[in-house]
Amino acid sequence: MNLNFTAQEKDFQQEVQQFLQDKLPKNIAQKTKNSIHLSKDECIEWQKILYKQGWAGINWPVEHGGTGWTPTQKYIFANECAKAGGPDVIPFGLKMVAPVIYTFGNEAQKQHFLPDILASNVWWCQGYSEPGAGSDLASVRTTAVKEGDEYVVNGTKTWTTLGQHADWIFCLVRTGEPSAKNQEAISFLLINMNDPKITVSPIITIDGRHEVNEVHFDNARVPTENLIGVEGKGWTYAKVLLTHERTGIARVAISKDRLVQLKALAQTSPDGDDKLIDDTIFAQKVAQVEIDLLALEYTELRTLSAISTGQAPGPESSILKIVGTQVIQAIDELYVEAAGYYSMPFVPDQFNDDFNGQNIGPDMATNSSLRYFNNRKASIYGGSNEIQTNIISKAVLGL
Repeated sequence: MNLNFTAQEKDFQQEVQQFLQDKLPKNIAQKTKNSIHLSKDECIEWQKILYKQGWAGINWPVEHGGTGWTPTQKYIFANECAKAGGPDVIPFGLKMVAPVIYTFGNEAQKQHFLPDILASNVWWCQGYSEPGAGSDLASVRTTAVKEGDEYVVNGTKTWTTLGQHADWIFCLVRTGEPSAKNQEAISFLLINMNDPKITVSPIITIDGRHEVNEVHFDNARVPTENLIGVEGKGWTYAKVLLTHERTGIARVAISKDRLVQLKALAQTSPDGDDKLIDDTIFAQKVAQVEIDLLALEYTELRTLSAISTGQAPGPESSILKIVGTQVIQAIDELYVEAAGYYSMPFVPDQFNDDFNGQNIGPDMATNSSLRYFNNRKASIYGGSNEIQTNIISKAVLGL
């Protein structure tokens, strides 16, 4: 694999750098660099800036508004964004449901949904996990019973990230006969969250944030035209979506930039009379994470190459998911170690826009414990890492 940039790729790199310098709002960049949550308005603001530039649908087909970028261009863009503090886009619309719609949806659905997703005019959330069905999605129990030209939906989805902001939710629902095999009874349905028969209940996570929710359906009515593909094939569509989700979870460029910031933090962290970065054991931990991250980066580049030819990510997305989340969590642990006593205070309000108190320590130091707690879930969402090892064993190793 040749990672030397061509003259055209260097020109593109300069174009991206100039764009970020001119268009990336400074307040958004600062928050992103310090791992501070963005508001809904800030997320949408950034995504609309990307849309105006024509860079919102990075992995989309050109005919639907995609960039047509090569894997190298995608690599350059991700790395330059991470270095500048450009946040990831909210993935549920642009990176998750959109590929399902433009791959399996009919023309009416593509024309109705894709333009608003690309322009970030609507906010999507994901309705997969349920109280009794997390990594075992084939066991979902939310039902959609057809009545005339509508489905009547009943059930509960959980761990619905940012569902409190959502206009739409894409759901796995059970439409088949009770005697059907689990996967054969599952369908993929797009549901408007404005239905009064849908309620959202907040779940406050261990870092004190309202990030996830339960979504309850009580005889919610959904037009049958919102069914993607055909009944009973939702499991097939869901697996394609999950490969896109797991690929995105790797977050290689962000981890690379966080590692650079970690070293800077360790240069100023006291470890007795010496800097922490000079401690042999700490340096060995950093080196191991760098090695794992470099290997992950090459795997991600191979996956980007496959996507650029129109393929969905394959089982290698499970490798990206496992190692990517392991690297994220390892970096979090090193941040807590480097932050020292600054990581001990638990003051989530310090990172709210309306906080008027005195900040405790540097942002990236004080926020290290909050990010550490929050990212414990990274090895679970998108399909637990244990499930991913089973997928690799079966699909890659043939065991």
